[in-house]
Amino acid sequence: MVDEEVVSERIRQIAATLEGRAGELTGTLVQLYATDLPQLVNDDERMVSLLSASVYQNIETALQIFRHGIDPATVEPPAAAMEYARRLAQRGTPVFDLIRAYDLGQAAMLDFGFEECTRLVDDAALLGAMMRRLLRVAYEFITRVVRQLVGVYQDERDRWLLNRSAARAAKVADLLDGNGGPPDVDAAEAVIGYRLRGTHVGMIVWHASEAFVDDALSLLESVAGAVFERVRGQGRPLFVPRDEASAWVWLPLAPGTSVGREQLDAALAEAAAGVRVTVGDPGTGVDGFRDTHQQARRVHALALAAGEHCDRVLTFREVGTVALMTSDLNAARLWVASTLGPLAADEENCGRLRETLRVFLATGASYTAAAAELTMHKNSVQYRVRKAQELLPRGLAEGRLDIELALALCRRLGAAVLSPG
Repeated sequence: MVDEEVVSERIRQIAATLEGRAGELTGTLVQLYATDLPQLVNDDERMVSLLSASVYQNIETALQIFRHGIDPATVEPPAAAMEYARRLAQRGTPVFDLIRAYDLGQAAMLDFGFEECTRLVDDAALLGAMMRRLLRVAYEFITRVVRQLVGVYQDERDRWLLNRSAARAAKVADLLDGNGGPPDVDAAEAVIGYRLRGTHVGMIVWHASEAFVDDALSLLESVAGAVFERVRGQGRPLFVPRDEASAWVWLPLAPGTSVGREQLDAALAEAAAGVRVTVGDPGTGVDGFRDTHQQARRVHALALAAGEHCDRVLTFREVGTVALMTSDLNAARLWVASTLGPLAADEENCGRLRETLRVFLATGASYTAAAAELTMHKNSVQYRVRKAQELLPRGLAEGRLDIELALALCRRLGAAVLSPG
């Protein structure tokens, strides 16, 4: 039976020996990280210096535990180790790299300790007892330190992301506001992490479901990423959350490209049913950054007014005229009523007549073309067009453009601009 006090005394001797080599051991571990975790040893001298200080203080703390029999459960991580964990969090270094560094460091220090044990101790039983003690205490120490540092890392990561998101949102708001003269483009790009000098298209993405959706923002960001992937954009998209279920998005595009309807429909086909998207026209530079966003917002207002009647995807190119007319929804409703008269009634029969008249006018007032698009008999189209015209306050020849616009509003907004039946 090995005397535990003898084990403790021999371990104290070994810890004292290694304490005199703390600087050398620190250099060895930093070199180990340079080989196995090169992302921790980059060209930033401040980070390398902080890493060295963290390693040195951890070695000193561990050796003090062995020299003085300190309970590892009572030990706090060294100051340099906590600061290094915070810096890694700020830089977005994966927390796994931090954990891996401690695993490598623990294995290396145990190797140093075992080497000293075998050099100084001949008794196999005593040697085994010492190694078991070293393994147990080292494990308890590293486990406690890593658990605390992961907490420090996560807290700092959350705080950093929150602050960065707030700074990014504030800078985006400044760019959209446009007051205060021309922006410092370089500084703005650094804050928002997005290039402003190229071509972009603005989008509004949101989840229309009234029910709570877990992590809706991640869902919306994945939809924006799916669109970006399909248009083969250049650079990185800008995703700015507005609340828990909506966000503003800018996609950087190659010159001369745009976001096509097929690409949008394909991305939405793979998304949850509640996701909606509105899209502006491509714009260039800071002015284009503002313009495409404002267009997407106008279409977004149109989509909200339409409610469930709205398509999942609306683009300014398709509905821009209608969107511009709905900034005052009450005025739009009154205008539709005065333009279409009884045809604006929120009734099923009037709805059929409006759609037939809309398609008839959109196909160049061709009964044949309208019948083909509506998959109806030509005589049925003629009948419905005649009945629709009978309900209009004035003939098509007098106000065809207004009538077409009013029909487009009815199609897009439905009950929001229709008169009570």
